[in-house]
Amino acid sequence: MLNDILEQTTVNMGKSIDSLKRDFSSLRTGRVTTGIVDNIRVDYYGTMTALTQVGNVITTDATTISITPWEKSLLPVIEKAIQEANIGVNPNNDGDFIKLFFPPMTAEQRQGIVKQAKGMVEHAKVSIRNVRKDANDKIKKLEKEKDISEDESKKAQDTVQKTTDDFVVKVDETFKTKETDILKV
Repeated sequence: MLNDILEQTTVNMGKSIDSLKRDFSSLRTGRVTTGIVDNIRVDYYGTMTALTQVGNVITTDATTISITPWEKSLLPVIEKAIQEANIGVNPNNDGDFIKLFFPPMTAEQRQGIVKQAKGMVEHAKVSIRNVRKDANDKIKKLEKEKDISEDESKKAQDTVQKTTDDFVVKVDETFKTKETDILKV
């Protein structure tokens, strides 16, 4: 039972790291990636559908994303969805595809994105600490119900704390890598 709690704690903390990496993929770095448009949804015959599922999304160079819809009738819908997503550029529709031209980032913009990333890091750390709290509560409940001894409870809580510390270090390392990527000109 104790092993299940510890195993589930590790799994849930891993999910926090995965979520952080997903959030980071939506941030712009020196080079434009298609991750910037991953969260954009378009109205596809009454169903809100990911932009990547209604057309081909590619980066043509370091500052340009090209979107070629499977159906030409979707061009105005996609254009409107991009404008509403407020990603910092206006779509250019040429009748066959949409191009997004991203200007090179200024140092000030880079610092703003780093600040955004720090907010995401704090959110991930809070999530990890919440997982720790849940695990410790379950362990204390087992001790209270006399399913485990006080020593086992203390040892398990120490293990949970060590796991938490390890995952916080992983979050910080992930941030350092992303920060370097953002600030690189």
